[in-house]
Amino acid sequence: MKDQESQKLYEEALKYMPGGVNSPVRAFRQVNRNPLFIERGKGSRIYDADGNEFIDYVGSYGPLILGHAREEVVEAVREAAACGLTFGAPTRREIRLTELIQECVPSMEMVRLVNSGTEAVMSALRLARGYTGRKKIIKFTGCYHGHSDGLLAKAGSGLLTQALPDSLGVPKAFTKHTLLADYNDTEGVKELFHKYKGEIAAVIVEPVAANMGVVLPEEDFLSFLRKITEENGSLLVFDEVITGFRLALGGAQEYFHIKPDLTSLGKIVGGGMPIGAYGGRREIMEKIAPLGPVYQAGTLSGNPLSTAAGIKTLELLKSSQGLYEELAAKGEQLKNRILTAGKGSIRVNSIGSLLCIYFADGEIKDYNSALTARVKDYAVFFDYLLENGIYAAPSQFEAMFLSGAHTAEDVEYTAQTIEKYFDSI
Repeated sequence: MKDQESQKLYEEALKYMPGGVNSPVRAFRQVNRNPLFIERGKGSRIYDADGNEFIDYVGSYGPLILGHAREEVVEAVREAAACGLTFGAPTRREIRLTELIQECVPSMEMVRLVNSGTEAVMSALRLARGYTGRKKIIKFTGCYHGHSDGLLAKAGSGLLTQALPDSLGVPKAFTKHTLLADYNDTEGVKELFHKYKGEIAAVIVEPVAANMGVVLPEEDFLSFLRKITEENGSLLVFDEVITGFRLALGGAQEYFHIKPDLTSLGKIVGGGMPIGAYGGRREIMEKIAPLGPVYQAGTLSGNPLSTAAGIKTLELLKSSQGLYEELAAKGEQLKNRILTAGKGSIRVNSIGSLLCIYFADGEIKDYNSALTARVKDYAVFFDYLLENGIYAAPSQFEAMFLSGAHTAEDVEYTAQTIEKYFDSI
């Protein structure tokens, strides 16, 4: 595989951007390579600066459920751009997109558009604190909710210790109200509610912990969170930046039949353009300025290009017949072929169109078990896939994303390539 042009571009990028990238995982450090620079994408394929073609299972980390450069979405953005890029004033498209979100996700009785998933989560938690009058938030180790200061936290000496910052530049005071529990650990959550009775504003959770490798909720875990928050006057916040419109049209809350108080969205809701959204019960959302005392604003929130792409994407998803069943079937087929090829040396976590391949001996069900994965083995595997025209995430813990543009032939080629890899070792 040629990569001379990508290497040249990377050396140039290092002069101007930290690590040569604008988001850390793009640097390919976990897989011991330099990044490839992508020139274009179409359908299930991407093409790099050296002309290499890849079947893409990253899909910009989730938003491209319809594939790259879907004609209707591109045309919608083109039409919007011709009328103006931003106004800092209300537009018709903001109404239509929030209407579509509410139709698909009924728990979001009112919606506020923002610019990213990080901003959506940050704003939802500010709202939860403002609505309840409480300060503390429970989050789960290994669940990623963006890079806002209060959520960049890791566990201290034990489950019930308060969080310590997970990044330089974040003062301890910023995370002192962030409490940590282990994903799928109901007893740990009970202990936190007992220890901090009357102080917890909300529990925030990825319904499927996609950012630590598609770790699934154990049976009744999400319903337990719904029950304990209701009993304690706290809010349940679903971070559906990854799962929203991907597990089902109504996201994970439709898939698992759980109704949260607040939901944060990103990725698919913008159809490939930068956007975020948060919403929930009307009486909670009415606490947001200008109606209430919880302040949140954004000059580019609901901008014409992002709303145009989001509207067209959601309209296409609503009108599609059997898309989610088709994606789930392809995901299950690929999972089974990979597990058979791996002969017990790997684990595959999957749900619907999300997959994660672990080089690990045991079940991956929480953050600690995810850390047992053999990262070096994944790096070798990743390199083989890349050399054979398959673009997967350059990290052991990121998901593979199937899209409606992936054909049966794409899946078959991918399965055969993986089978050849394991035969070779």
